[in-house]
Amino acid sequence: MSDKCFALSGMLALAACGSTTPSRRDAAADVVDAAEADLPRVVVRPDTHVACRRRSALREPFFGDLHVHTGLSFDAASWGTRARPADAYRFARGESVGLAPYDADGRATRSARLTRPLDFTAVTEHSEFLAETDLCNTPGSAVYDTRTCREQRETRLVAATDYALPLSSRTPVRPTICREDNTELCARQLRTVWEEVQQAAEDAYDRSDECRFTSFVGYEWTGSPGGNNLHRNIIFRNASVPRSPTSYIEAPTPDQLWTALERDCLATGTPCDVLGIPHNSNQSAGLMFAATTEDGRPYDAAFAARRARLEPLVEVYQHKGSSECIPGAASLLASEDEACRFEQLTGVPCVSPGVPAGCTPLCTVAGGIALAGACVEPADFVRPALRRGLAEYLRTGADPFHLGFIASTDTHNATPGLVEEEAWPGHAARGDDTPEGMLTPEGNGRPITVRLNSPGGLAVLWAEENTRDALFAAMRRREAYATSGTRVVVRFFGGWSLPDALCDARDLAAQGYAMGVPMGGDLPARPAGGGAPAFVVSALRDAMGSPLQRIEIVKGWADGGGTHERVYRVDGDAAGATVDPATCTARGTPGAAARCGVWRDPDFDPAAAAFWYARVLEDPTCRWSRRLCNGLRVDCARLPAGSPLAACCDGSLPDTVQERAWTSPIWYLPPR
Repeated sequence: MSDKCFALSGMLALAACGSTTPSRRDAAADVVDAAEADLPRVVVRPDTHVACRRRSALREPFFGDLHVHTGLSFDAASWGTRARPADAYRFARGESVGLAPYDADGRATRSARLTRPLDFTAVTEHSEFLAETDLCNTPGSAVYDTRTCREQRETRLVAATDYALPLSSRTPVRPTICREDNTELCARQLRTVWEEVQQAAEDAYDRSDECRFTSFVGYEWTGSPGGNNLHRNIIFRNASVPRSPTSYIEAPTPDQLWTALERDCLATGTPCDVLGIPHNSNQSAGLMFAATTEDGRPYDAAFAARRARLEPLVEVYQHKGSSECIPGAASLLASEDEACRFEQLTGVPCVSPGVPAGCTPLCTVAGGIALAGACVEPADFVRPALRRGLAEYLRTGADPFHLGFIASTDTHNATPGLVEEEAWPGHAARGDDTPEGMLTPEGNGRPITVRLNSPGGLAVLWAEENTRDALFAAMRRREAYATSGTRVVVRFFGGWSLPDALCDARDLAAQGYAMGVPMGGDLPARPAGGGAPAFVVSALRDAMGSPLQRIEIVKGWADGGGTHERVYRVDGDAAGATVDPATCTARGTPGAAARCGVWRDPDFDPAAAAFWYARVLEDPTCRWSRRLCNGLRVDCARLPAGSPLAACCDGSLPDTVQERAWTSPIWYLPPR
């Protein structure tokens, strides 16, 4: 492999430079199924909970993280993370966790702790290579001294030839170390590790009437065909879960994953319940929201409804950037919306080679690896997916992309909820443990680096109480919203008869539920002679965050002329506070502690299918990279040539960030 190929890490290198993965699955790929063929598919465990002392019929917001990796994930282990699932749950509850690198005695040289604990968390290890990763990091194991294991422990290549090739192949096989003589060893180790994941969640779950913390059993399915991201986080409702997680090796397409979830959980007649959450869609080369089956057939109504049922949410934001929308003129699915530029990993899509300057080629035109940032496709973003879903509804009668919104971190440091811009230690262990590592520019085969990443975001669920059943029900009905890390509290209701003075009502939520539907819901049938729907958005600032600058409603619709979108201002404006980058102090007129608006759609067409979601933006603050540079007191005039710290001086990174929240949409689906 060339030096340029090795400059890319793991799956990206092999996808870019050619794969030698066998063209058929090895028989050993089915070792777990064969070993457990006569066992029940679901391990049924009791999951009772006493009544919570605090319970609200009108629901309250709970803040959490549904995308978390520890040292059991192959990439996190390769980057030096040693924390385990139990450590991640302790961190989420407010305890400190040690971070790589480690000294000669195995002690962590850094640590982190949350300013505010989370309400809920799911540890979502990569289901691929769980056994291999643990065996490679267990001294004395039968495979500890193999090349694969040495490569994982000693480099950042994520055991490229044995781990990356399967994940980028459309016909994946297990790594060599878990084939031939080691199949039973790896099957036993997979059971052991999966049980550890479950036990960590069980130990962390607060079953007392205090209901302080909820844990979910979960994992990440890590399909990356051709180096493009189709990843899903799989979240189980309770302690009854499949005997083993489904990986990309057993189920190398989303359709096969959904079939496995139905077969091994939903159709077993047990308490097992599950949903999937597509994540980081901004790097999927047009694959994540393609409305065609694996053999290229358009979705029919049954298939579309199945997808919507199994995947009711999407991760619109995480440490690899925003997947809401992308600006530009290269596609009808790009947006004329400056706010789409928030934490983008790539330039705007090119309308022709190199035009505009700094643009990123379209995957469908120039090819490339979306997961590496070498190409971008507007159809991968969530707002275009919602528009496409409406068009599918008009065509088939079912919307496959009926997606509510969450955000999370995708931490690989076992640090769920570590989202503050100030003193952010990174998410990739020894990959970003120094200022130079965090600020290394793109190039040398690395189109995306840590410096373009963000601390990630939070998932917020409106639920009656902080229990698995209540939070999972909120996920299922999409009464959820995403934040870029702030803990702003947002309500969003829509209905046909919401009063114009609803913002002044002390019982806003009660009226919203009684007269309309909350975020994530479908408007009921339009009353005879009814007019346009009205929406109310109420937002309270994060007590530790910035004032609220403005509230917007984003509308998308589909009619006989295609799909369309528009952004409407509801309250506040874009003028006001700015930031002094040198000191990170606010200047100008600050926003408000609370904002609210009732808005009636002035362009409503009862024949068009539509969605609306609210976006709440705070006043700008300094980005983590600017805070880091200021803390280093970089002398730009004395930097040596080629120093990564030049990013502090050359304007290649934004100085500020504008934290925000995105509510799940509310839909109107006209009769067909």
